[in-house]
Amino acid sequence: MIEEIAPVIFWSIKEGEEGKLQISTVSPPLIKEKKRLLSLQVDFLQQGKKDFNLIYYRELKTGQIRMLLIDEELAKKGILPLISTLLLDPDISQRLYPVIVKGNFEDYIKNHLDKQENIDYFLYRMFKHYEKYNQGEMTIVNIHEYMRTLYSPFPYPILPVFKSSKNSFTYEGTAFFRNDKLIATVNTMDDQIIQLIDNDHYLKLLPIPDLSVTLGQVRSSTYIELNRNHSSISIQVNVNGRLEEYRGDKNIVDQDELAVFRQEVESHLENQTTELLKKMQQWKVDPLQIGTRSLHPFANRISEKEWMNAWEQMKIEVEYRLHIQPLTNVSKS
Repeated sequence: MIEEIAPVIFWSIKEGEEGKLQISTVSPPLIKEKKRLLSLQVDFLQQGKKDFNLIYYRELKTGQIRMLLIDEELAKKGILPLISTLLLDPDISQRLYPVIVKGNFEDYIKNHLDKQENIDYFLYRMFKHYEKYNQGEMTIVNIHEYMRTLYSPFPYPILPVFKSSKNSFTYEGTAFFRNDKLIATVNTMDDQIIQLIDNDHYLKLLPIPDLSVTLGQVRSSTYIELNRNHSSISIQVNVNGRLEEYRGDKNIVDQDELAVFRQEVESHLENQTTELLKKMQQWKVDPLQIGTRSLHPFANRISEKEWMNAWEQMKIEVEYRLHIQPLTNVSKS
């Protein structure tokens, strides 16, 4: 694809001095020359594009932007002006990935430019890979998906969160937004549950440390039922996977003990999911877009405020049904 062989640009954006924005990027050379980090303090995002071209001899094209890395503190104040500005540019690709960053991304890039020549390109390919193959190891959202959710009747979009330091840039979890402001972040088990119940992704590996087990090739289907007066909700999650590793004390070759083990996993996932949904109620966010199930043809449309009032008080019932694929390489004698 043309977008994969064209030079990749990221924009890293954080708060600057006196209300300005600090924008950083790496110069994308088309010839063999050393890449370097460029940084500017600007009042407007588009001013950054103009000023970059004044300090770099080759014109930077906004159509080459593939990643928008937004500092966590800036995201808490709202990112709609940044996203809207980019969407007004007709050259912007649909494959632009907004990312929330904890820590100093510029330090990471400076430290790795000499160690890994195409670090910016490899980061882009990582995002594209997880989006293309629907792998739930990390949340991937492109800019148009974000805006589509933001302008839906219940505007609670999500974005991936990465933690950055001088030596590493690692996936941290999923950020929940209310309108365009970052409200909370979930990680580890809570993040995996989001992947299980929110979409058609699958998990290559689902480690559950509390039960000393790792499930593999996990796929799920979720059924949500909201009662008419919006006082309760029931969620059923059907999970299909196989045992990849077990370090507990049960004899999982024995069918009776395997059945008890399966019930323990179901109960654990039910408790974890219920607690996560209760956190969403406290944070006043609905990233699962459960509120859309309150919309019916020819019925009065419930407002976002009315839905959130109902959502905060709603009783939650969660049921998991786990199907473990037959164990292989086990003697039946």
